[in-house]
Amino acid sequence: MSQKIKAASVHLKRAYEPAAPSDGTRILVDRLWPRGLSKAKAAIDLWMKEIAPSTELRKWFGHDPARWDEFRTRYAAEVREHPDEFHHLRELTSEGPITLVYSAHDEVHNDAVALRELLLGRTPKKDAG
Repeated sequence: MSQKIKAASVHLKRAYEPAAPSDGTRILVDRLWPRGLSKAKAAIDLWMKEIAPSTELRKWFGHDPARWDEFRTRYAAEVREHPDEFHHLRELTSEGPITLVYSAHDEVHNDAVALRELLLGRTPKKDAG
């Protein structure tokens, strides 16, 4: 599927925020279930832990913004190791909006943000500085 995905088709939301009809298909993209959140309250349609960052990468990153660019590069390489799951995500966007659900506190530096960039065809770039 080489069709370009529209940015408006892929939303991001913390798992602890209430679900909304505009979310479309809610996909948890973390390897671990969000701490203290019931499955009913999370309203997750699909849990794709296979496409989440590996435990090693997640621990290395530690949500350190200074490691963000390198994390995105390493995570993109891991996502390429799961082409079926990535293709499935792309297919879901053709059925309606999707929301990548994550549990991180940092809403700018997390795996869902990086995965959304990959879905939209944006490749990680190293800072020139």
